[in-house]
Amino acid sequence: MIPRADSISLAFTMLGGVALLFLVAPLLGMVLQSSIPEIKVAMYDQEVRGSIVLSLWTAMAATFISGIGAVPLAWLLARKDFPGKRVVSAVIDLPLMIPHSAAGIALLTILSRHGLLGRLAHDAGIRLVGGPAGIMAAMAFVSLPFLINSSRTGFEAVDARLEKTAMNLGASPVSVFFTVTLPLAWRAVVSGIVLMFGRGMSEFGAVIMVAYHPITTPVLIYERFGAYGLKWARPVAVVFVGVCLVVFVILRVIADKRR
Repeated sequence: MIPRADSISLAFTMLGGVALLFLVAPLLGMVLQSSIPEIKVAMYDQEVRGSIVLSLWTAMAATFISGIGAVPLAWLLARKDFPGKRVVSAVIDLPLMIPHSAAGIALLTILSRHGLLGRLAHDAGIRLVGGPAGIMAAMAFVSLPFLINSSRTGFEAVDARLEKTAMNLGASPVSVFFTVTLPLAWRAVVSGIVLMFGRGMSEFGAVIMVAYHPITTPVLIYERFGAYGLKWARPVAVVFVGVCLVVFVILRVIADKRR
């Protein structure tokens, strides 16, 4: 007879295994269905390599620039009560719920030459629609909730009494944030950064509406699939997934060392 504790572990292991198989099987099948020569051709394709570089640096830039405002906003939501707080929280989660094509349309409304930001950027000689800045805006719009919500959870987990003690000892609020609050919430903030970066790098719907060119890898995969079929799109997807895996492993290793 299996002990009760072991029986629930066995049941959860089986259920978890099914969920893990659902995640792994499509990726493994994609890799196994692609031949080594096909993957090599994709790896040395200048268009593929250029799209991967573009996806990486625009996602990094979008995460860094947006994080300057996202982390303070997360702290405010975790520590302060103010009128309309629930509305703000709902607005932050909205990009997760609306279709990303609709997100692209919403961005076009303000980023196009006839929109407020687009007009100002055009006068300053900056191209938003059809440029890297537009790609970064689309990536940030759909991925910011991950950074804000993760950071907010981390800040909420920090004991407010530690902050009050530090201030009673003479530390300024800014000093308390950088020496007490942020180090204690760092794990959640880093997780949010990784999630935002990954979600931005893989974004397709909003990006294709704002900037079809220059072409990012998710858009290139779609283009190859539409023009040439699965045989030509699959190796590009395999290469991109491999790059994503390497990048995320590196980010996790750096984060673990920092903690």
